[in-house]
Amino acid sequence: MMKKLSLLLILAAQPALAASGPFFSLRNTDFVVTLAFLLFVAVLFYFKVPALLGGLLDKRAAGIKSDLDEARALREEAQTILSGYERKAREVQEQADQIVVAAKRDAQAAAEQAKAELKASIARRLKAAEEQIASAESHALREVKDRAVAVAVAAAGEVLGKQMSAKEQSSMIDASIAEVESRLH
Repeated sequence: MMKKLSLLLILAAQPALAASGPFFSLRNTDFVVTLAFLLFVAVLFYFKVPALLGGLLDKRAAGIKSDLDEARALREEAQTILSGYERKAREVQEQADQIVVAAKRDAQAAAEQAKAELKASIARRLKAAEEQIASAESHALREVKDRAVAVAVAAAGEVLGKQMSAKEQSSMIDASIAEVESRLH
């Protein structure tokens, strides 16, 4: 520290050497300015201003270091929160994928069930239509047979009426009716 002060005094004294007259006189303004400067520096060191300034700078550095540490901690916390949200986002995406797969599977099952129900419905309707057709066929056949029997009976009655007596006709009609009844039932 003393070396610095000496160097400072030497540098400060150089312009004073260029002044006229004796340097160590109170009439020499350079000497007075040099003394005032030295006195000012001495007062600064007496009241420990450099130590105070150093303390303030150290305090400021400690505050900055504290702020940096807090910023690092906040950054780490933010990273932790971010990774938690990313993990949750992946979990939600996985759940969404599972829901989509389940929905597709349910839709496929519902489609298969609907196809099976449609096939069963078509089969029932075809069977009902076939039954109606069969019923209509048997009804038509019965009507045709009944009509044929009626025509045959009428024709036979007419032929027999011309060839047979009333008594023979009556016995023949009774026999025909009995035969028709036995065939129909």
